[in-house]
Amino acid sequence: MKAATVEQLNKIVAGCAEVGETVKVTDPAAFRAKAIDTLIYNAVFADAPAIRGRARWMVKSAGLDLGVWAASIQGLYEAMGRGEVAGYTVPAVNIRGLTYDVARALVRTGVKHNANSFLFEIAKSEIGYTYQRPSEYAAVLIAAAIREGYTGPVFIQGDHFQVNAKSFKADPEKEVGGLKALIKEAIEAGFYNIDIDTSTLVDLSQPNLDAEQRLNYEVGAQLTAYLRGLEPSGVTISVGGEIGEVGEQNSTPEELEAYMEGYLRTLKKLGDYVGISKVSVQTGTSHGGVPLPDGSVAEVALDFATLDKLGQMARKRYGLCGAVQHGASTLPDTMFHKFPSVNTGEIHLATGFQNMTFDSPNFPADLKARIYAGLHVACADEKKAGQTEEQFIYKTRKKGFGLAKEEIWTLPEATRNAIGGELEAKFDFLFKQLNVIDTVSDVEKHVPTVMVAPNLDQEIAWAEKFAVPAPLAPSAPNED
Repeated sequence: MKAATVEQLNKIVAGCAEVGETVKVTDPAAFRAKAIDTLIYNAVFADAPAIRGRARWMVKSAGLDLGVWAASIQGLYEAMGRGEVAGYTVPAVNIRGLTYDVARALVRTGVKHNANSFLFEIAKSEIGYTYQRPSEYAAVLIAAAIREGYTGPVFIQGDHFQVNAKSFKADPEKEVGGLKALIKEAIEAGFYNIDIDTSTLVDLSQPNLDAEQRLNYEVGAQLTAYLRGLEPSGVTISVGGEIGEVGEQNSTPEELEAYMEGYLRTLKKLGDYVGISKVSVQTGTSHGGVPLPDGSVAEVALDFATLDKLGQMARKRYGLCGAVQHGASTLPDTMFHKFPSVNTGEIHLATGFQNMTFDSPNFPADLKARIYAGLHVACADEKKAGQTEEQFIYKTRKKGFGLAKEEIWTLPEATRNAIGGELEAKFDFLFKQLNVIDTVSDVEKHVPTVMVAPNLDQEIAWAEKFAVPAPLAPSAPNED
């Protein structure tokens, strides 16, 4: 059901919640079982921006009443840096499509294992091609937590809020200004964990390490200071930095030192600001893996020794939670148990879950065929010389989640449940391998309860700015 009026929207929660200045849930069981699914569907797909915005506000407000709130993981990471918390690696999961169902599967895994030390995240690029703006994405995750009966903090992270090096060179002020606008949008939506990625500005042609890292740490510090000025009262946003672009050459202790010393020095000049809580390093992976001509993914020689050395240095010398490993979801299952023992504070996981979704025997073959045909139209300029069909599809199908957003969201319930079950089994495996079992007590001890009330006008304003994408065409041109 798509609501067209406020009265219709309120009718969705009638009998289980009272809507006034806030949302008071009067029957939590009925709200979870009968209202939240329809409410969050309207938050994403209702035709009128005012209805989408109001639905998002209702979800977030109801979440606060039920004990579900957007939070910063800063306190836990500070405890890791002090050595008070150790022995596990926090998973950060990017969800590109089927978002509500995937998030529910991740929450169920957390509830099952008495664990809430995990992050939902979405990268700057993913926000664009999956058509998931921060306001919407945060509402969906809160709704998923409500639906599964979870209570506690929900850690939502902006991943790779990245400076484009080419655009920065042409107009630094404009490029940084665009990133500031995204940071502001994300914080207003409830993203209290943000990875500032200025590693694209590292210049290896410079004569020394400080010069190589200078733009990286200077712009990173400037954005950190800007972000601190936007924090809600009582919230210290967890900020991440990065010393080497993922997919490029492996990082070194000397690079980490040059970045951190320069970053801290620059930040101190700007004011009395809290710095980063973690640092991403390059150890041999690439985002999504490297597809071979048959569409399979090449093996990766991940340098655990470097990861361990950099993570230990980050913790002991700079008080960070450790190193952050990117591009990990397509690694062999036999690797994951190693990360907690090599000072890895956080690990980013994305493409593997995308692959599981599209390759699931439960994903409708006809819809997948239409998505792939649509990619040949929408991404025609991305086809590289010598690239096989399998390689092209592997590299571009992430954008299929945006092309067919509503079609994927509204797959039959049995289909969504089946795919969700497959993903839940994978999440279960990863939680065990990363040792994030029974971590609720750590979070309760180190993460303060700070509930930030959503702003109705703000939610509507964001909904008005970004339209709902058109459904995928019933058919697309054939490709020979």
